[in-house]
Amino acid sequence: MMRNRSMFNTVVFFAFLVILSRFQVEARSTGKNIHGKNFIKTRGTHFVLNGKPFYLNGFNSYWLMYQASDPSTIETVSTTLQQASTHGMNVARTWAFSDGGYRSLQSAPGVYNEDMFKGLDFVVAEAKKNGVYLILSLVNNWDGYGGRKQYVQWARDQGHYMNDDDFFSSPVTREFFKNHIKAVLTRVNTITGVAYKDDPTIFAWELMNEPRVQSDLSGKVLQDWIVEMATHVKSIDRNHLLQVGLEGFYGESMPERKLYNPGYEVGTDFIANNRIPQVDFATIHLYPDQWVPGANEQGQADFVDKWVKSHIEDAKTVLKKPIMVTEFGKSSRAPYYSVGARDAYLQKIYDAVYKSATTGGPCGGAVFWQVMAKGMEGWDDGYAVMLDQSPSTVAVIAQQSKRLSALTN
Repeated sequence: MMRNRSMFNTVVFFAFLVILSRFQVEARSTGKNIHGKNFIKTRGTHFVLNGKPFYLNGFNSYWLMYQASDPSTIETVSTTLQQASTHGMNVARTWAFSDGGYRSLQSAPGVYNEDMFKGLDFVVAEAKKNGVYLILSLVNNWDGYGGRKQYVQWARDQGHYMNDDDFFSSPVTREFFKNHIKAVLTRVNTITGVAYKDDPTIFAWELMNEPRVQSDLSGKVLQDWIVEMATHVKSIDRNHLLQVGLEGFYGESMPERKLYNPGYEVGTDFIANNRIPQVDFATIHLYPDQWVPGANEQGQADFVDKWVKSHIEDAKTVLKKPIMVTEFGKSSRAPYYSVGARDAYLQKIYDAVYKSATTGGPCGGAVFWQVMAKGMEGWDDGYAVMLDQSPSTVAVIAQQSKRLSALTN
C-alpha cells in the first residue's frame, strides 16, 4: 500500500507539473502571469490588454521620485496622479534614475540611496492606486540628474580616459549601466511587496531619455548599445514592454527618410534602432520651437504634420510595431505662444493619434511634456502645465482621454 500510494503521489505530482507548465506557457502568450496580473502587451501594431486594443493618454513628470522621497513634498505626487486620473489620463512617464549629485538614487556605481528608492516605490504604488501606468526611463542622455556624463565621470575616477560619447561603447560604462538596469528591474517595492519586473503598473521600460551619439552619424555605435542593453533587459524581465527613448531622427538605414529630419542628424536611426527584436514599440518626440526655430508658425505646423505622418506610416509599413508620441509640448518662452496656441497644438497631436487609432493605425497614444504640481513654479522650463490652473488645456486633455477610452472599451 505504501509503495502504491507513493507511486500515486508521484504520478499526481508530475501531472501537476505538466498542468503548471502549460499554464505558464499560456500566461506568457496572453500577457497574464501566474499570479493573475495583467500586463500590457503588443499584437502586431497595437497595444493590447486582456486581448483587447488598448490606448494611452498621459503626461510626463520626470520629478516624481525626487518629490516622493521627501516627506515635505510627497503629497505633490499623490495630488498629481489623482488629478491626472480624474481627467482620464492613464499613463505617466518619469525618471527611474538620478545619478550622482544631490539626493541621488545612485551615488556611485552600484551604490543606492534607500530613501530615494523608497520614493520610487511610492510613485509605483500611488500610480497603481490611481489606475495610472508608468513608463520608467533608466538613464538620461543629458546632464540633468547625472545621465551618461556621470557614468563617464565614474569611469574616469577609476582611471579610464574617455569622452561623453564613450558611454555607449566603453565596456566599463556599459557594465555600470547594466548593473543599474538589474538593480531597478529586480527592486522589490517596500510598499506593495512586488518586484518591479513583476508589477503590471509599469507599462514599459525606456532605455534612455533621448539618446544621441553625434560623434557617429553612421548610427552603428548606438545600434550596438541598444542591442546589448535591450537583450539585457529582456534577460531579466520578459513581462514588460521595452522602448529605446528615441526622438525619431532618421538615419542611414533609410536615407531617403532623412528629408523629414529638421535639417540635422544626431547619430540615431529611427528605423534600424526600432527594428531590433527586443524593442517592442517605437517612440517620437516633437519640439518644433526648438528644432526648427527659424520657421514661422505655419512652417512649424507643416513640420509637425510631416513628422507625425511619416513616423506613423513607417511604424505601420516598415517596423510593423506600435508607436507613441512620448514628448511634445508648447513652450511659453517661444514666439507665438499663448494658452490658446498650446491647446491647439495639443489638439493637433491628439487628432493625429485619434485618426490613427480609428483607422486601425499603429499610434497607441501620446504623453505630453509636462505636468508640474502647485508650488513647483520654480521648476518650470516653459512647458509646465498646472492641472488645477489650466482649465482650457485640461478640457482638451480630458476629451482625448474620453475618446481613446471609448475605443478601448
